[in-house]
Amino acid sequence: MPETNRTYLLSKRPEGKPDRDTFELTEEEVPQPGPGEALVRTLYLSVDPYMRDRMNAGESYAEPWAVGDPLRGGVVGEVVESNGAGFEPGDVVTGNLQWADYATAAGTDLHQVDPDLAPVSTALGVLGMPGRTAYFGTREVADVSAGDTFVVTGAAGAVGSVAGQIAKLSGARVVGFAGSDEKVAFLEDDLGFDAGINYKATDDYAAALDEAAPNGVDAYYDNVGGEITDAVFTRLNVDARVAVCGQISLYNAEEIPTGPRKLPALIESRATVEGFLVQDFMPRFEEATRKLAEWVASGDVTYRETVTEGLENAPDAFLGLFEGENVGKQLVKVGERDA
Repeated sequence: MPETNRTYLLSKRPEGKPDRDTFELTEEEVPQPGPGEALVRTLYLSVDPYMRDRMNAGESYAEPWAVGDPLRGGVVGEVVESNGAGFEPGDVVTGNLQWADYATAAGTDLHQVDPDLAPVSTALGVLGMPGRTAYFGTREVADVSAGDTFVVTGAAGAVGSVAGQIAKLSGARVVGFAGSDEKVAFLEDDLGFDAGINYKATDDYAAALDEAAPNGVDAYYDNVGGEITDAVFTRLNVDARVAVCGQISLYNAEEIPTGPRKLPALIESRATVEGFLVQDFMPRFEEATRKLAEWVASGDVTYRETVTEGLENAPDAFLGLFEGENVGKQLVKVGERDA
């Protein structure tokens, strides 16, 4: 085991879009697990859009990082040493850990990953937080059912790609917004979406929706916000359901735009708009993971991962999220299993 451990810290609070100077890579001794803790060697690190909000000082649904603190996120790792944590060396676990080669965590904060169920990286994607977010947002909040027209933004990302497939399994017509022709082809050819819209290739989102969803929108899964959501709101059918999961188009905005206001459209449609956090459904996580694993095993749900090699490149992987560089789940591969 190396004598030093690389860890990323938040070096400053970004104004607008973060850059490489937002991150500081430090080296220190490999930590030792305390009582009830395990030492975990990182295999895969997740980078997610919500982390941008944690770089701000203000209050949000995600607790902000302090300047100088280690960055944290979803990690799949291998237990190296256990000090009464309830795991054995070689066990594969997942948890919310530091952006580092090695990290310690209480055994109660770690969850075992079955390497025989699927590739361990899926514990951060389709069988992890993004998959569960798609599962509950589509089935519970958007309440999609057969015959609905379901629209999802960020459709080629980790959450949107799974949400659209779940809606399709429910019998809905599925329309996805994505940022390139390659991604639209991925939605239509690989995932079975009925229609994809390249939002970068159209300046009239409402007209694009009229073509892709001629009968209006019954359920909308919003990962992006902004002008696309403005357009969708004007195409909502009576009693439509809107699940607000993310607003990535606004995360780097120094001032949040206030117009044009689209709330009057909700009066006519009598639509329900509900924001949600996947943590709201924590008691049912096992249900979601089990069902998603069944769908993946049967081929009913497919997934794609964009993998960046090396901890040193984690900032680039994170920044690339806001340029739409990833297809499916964006991961950083840090190490290989020893066991």
